[in-house]
Amino acid sequence: MSNFIVRKVAVLGAGVMGAQIAAHCVNAKVPVVLFDLPAKEGPKNGIVLRAIEGLKKLNPAPLGNKDDAVCIEVANYDDNLELLKGCDLIIEAIAERMDWKHDLYKKVAPFIAPNAIFASNTSGLSITSLSDGFDAELKERFCGVHFFNPPRYMHLVELIPTAATQPEILDQLEGFLVTTLGKGVVRAKDTPNFIANRVGVFSMMATIHEAGKFGLSCDVVDDLTGTKLGRAKSGTFRTADVVGLDTMGHVIKTMQDTLPDDPFAAVYKTPAVLSTLVAAGALGQKTGAGFYKKVGREVQRLDFATGQYVTGGGKADDLVARILKEKDPGKRMKALRESTHPQAQFLWAIFRDAFHYIAVHLEAIADNARDIDFAMRWGFGQKLGPFETWQAAGWQQIATWVKEDIDAGMALCAAPLPAWVFDEGARTGVHSADGSWSPARKANVPRSTLAVYARQPFRAPLLGEGVADGSKAGTTVFEDDSVRIWHQGDEVLIFSIKTKMHAIGAGVIDGLSKAIAEAEANYKGLVIWGADAAEGGAFSAGADLQAMLPLFMSGGVKAIEPEVAKLQACFQRMKYANVPVVAAVAGLALGGGCELVLHTARRVASIESYIGLVEVGVGLIPAGGGLKEAALRAAADAKGNDLLQFLKVYFTNAAMAAVSKSALEARQMGYLKPDDIIVFNPYELLHVAKVEARAMADAGYRPPLQKLVPVAGRYAIGTIMMQLVNMRDGGFISAHDFKLGQMIASIVSGGDVDQGSLVSEQWLLDLERKAFMELLNHPKTQERIMGMMQTGKPVRN
Repeated sequence: MSNFIVRKVAVLGAGVMGAQIAAHCVNAKVPVVLFDLPAKEGPKNGIVLRAIEGLKKLNPAPLGNKDDAVCIEVANYDDNLELLKGCDLIIEAIAERMDWKHDLYKKVAPFIAPNAIFASNTSGLSITSLSDGFDAELKERFCGVHFFNPPRYMHLVELIPTAATQPEILDQLEGFLVTTLGKGVVRAKDTPNFIANRVGVFSMMATIHEAGKFGLSCDVVDDLTGTKLGRAKSGTFRTADVVGLDTMGHVIKTMQDTLPDDPFAAVYKTPAVLSTLVAAGALGQKTGAGFYKKVGREVQRLDFATGQYVTGGGKADDLVARILKEKDPGKRMKALRESTHPQAQFLWAIFRDAFHYIAVHLEAIADNARDIDFAMRWGFGQKLGPFETWQAAGWQQIATWVKEDIDAGMALCAAPLPAWVFDEGARTGVHSADGSWSPARKANVPRSTLAVYARQPFRAPLLGEGVADGSKAGTTVFEDDSVRIWHQGDEVLIFSIKTKMHAIGAGVIDGLSKAIAEAEANYKGLVIWGADAAEGGAFSAGADLQAMLPLFMSGGVKAIEPEVAKLQACFQRMKYANVPVVAAVAGLALGGGCELVLHTARRVASIESYIGLVEVGVGLIPAGGGLKEAALRAAADAKGNDLLQFLKVYFTNAAMAAVSKSALEARQMGYLKPDDIIVFNPYELLHVAKVEARAMADAGYRPPLQKLVPVAGRYAIGTIMMQLVNMRDGGFISAHDFKLGQMIASIVSGGDVDQGSLVSEQWLLDLERKAFMELLNHPKTQERIMGMMQTGKPVRN
């Protein structure tokens, strides 16, 4: 076996996609050189330099740490082509013009290293046609690698070979994309727009067509086709605005030009409204106007009839919204089909159109049904792919209804459903335990067996496969409504929180104590991991305020204090456990969730980890040891230097409720340590965390020794207080924010003691708990807690 190591990547083209692909390589610590044309004025690399500056301003941020922008090497095609010889992967990402790409390829081909992979990030041009003119040897190392925008956040990458592409090239590239860049890879056939854009843009076109047929405005359509259908919040028209109406127009034109014989070709006609908007320069979000336009604080929508912008905010009718809340997929689809309400008829029509399209085109565009479902889930933010939706609603019944609509002339074209859809009435779906249906192979195709997937103990679930997920797999040691303690038949115990948003209440604290004791007695280590970590779940959103309310109502503040003390003791027990406790962090780790993370022996974090002490938002201060850990980390950072300078960072993070925008930023903020591991593929999180736990145990892990910690004392409190007074008197913070800041400053500084005093961890915990109890009795804090529980938003009082 030989290793494939990408030592350096070159990205050709510093446009929106090229620059962001380069940024994500830097996130993953992959050296990258970004090329573009030489600038006509100013520095010769000016185009690339401006693109890199632009990365720092984009939102959502392409860089996990903006300071890493300097790690992108700049280059131009006149002076720096020699740099390509040191690159193992070259990704072309210039504009979607076949002639421009061919001109560039002629220029760079002589400089591509003999074993380098050359790939195009085209969104829909033929990969085979792009390779025209290459010698046979370079053709074997050329393929398509289609990232979705924005590359850091979108999980999907489509990998597209030509007939000449060496299979091992694809396998090597897939391994790099999956583990190093954290992507979900789908192998697509070399057909126009590949899989996701082919199906996704058709679905958008069909939705626009059906919206016009049923007289629905864009805001109503977006409300109907967004989260209510388990799809991206942006729905249809707002998604088009985000993508860019010119980009959408280009993808549509590709379908028009390359698919004239497609039975759905009539649907590929560019909508008149889209042409009008593009001609007027209203290209969507990037120009400030498209189907929507922001006027002051108001978001207006385009009126299709007049072409003017009018007040938006239209919603689904209550009747239709109730239908969509039906939990049984079959009953929900039946109700939509049988309803006479135009919105319900519209929804059934877009489902029918999508089912019809994917059935007709599956064999041509994908190897199997799984690839279409993952492409739509990972590329278009759908909770379930179209085949999964069809199968969940009852395969044969839906197929019959679609056929009836085709026969009645109600569908978008007269093409019949393929015979395999019915399979003599025996088919129950396209996904099963032995794989997903492939019409070309006339068999179910199992998942990829590439070595990289051995790192994913629970791969992306697919409805119909019936495979156990992380919430049920393995052997359960203990389980109740709050937690599950389990293992996979090896030496590492796993602790999973089951509460909503993995909130921490009494049951979680009791369960964690059980897990620590069990791990110390029988296992090498303990991993804290959420079964929904890879599917967008939270690590822990913090303390369960709702569960705390009955206790507070019955016994007041005095009833709460023992629970806080119990939480502190549990986290201390975890910190000093005799086996390593590893937090596998993904998503939100806020408040108590952040404190849980801080007390583990090691942290393995998904790059998309949002970590912070946010208690001030509900008028409280951290009381689970978060401020104690801040004091300890500041002292460790200072190494005998002026402690206050290091303490200010931790104070500011807590006082401002600052939350990291990535795991890389969390490391910068001090929530993650330099030796903590950052993982790019969330499906690998559990694997890496268990490897870390075992490695620590095998290296003879011992918990840290409890030591007294030096604190900055009243000197630091006074200095911070002067800044707080200025902020309060300047109107930047409220009187209650001032009080919270004062308490946080006092705790992280060690209280009313001399500078340089040595205090115990328990001393700091006692300060936390005392301040927490005082605040819990404060009317302003109670207002904030109730406001958060009622609205989910912080109250500023």
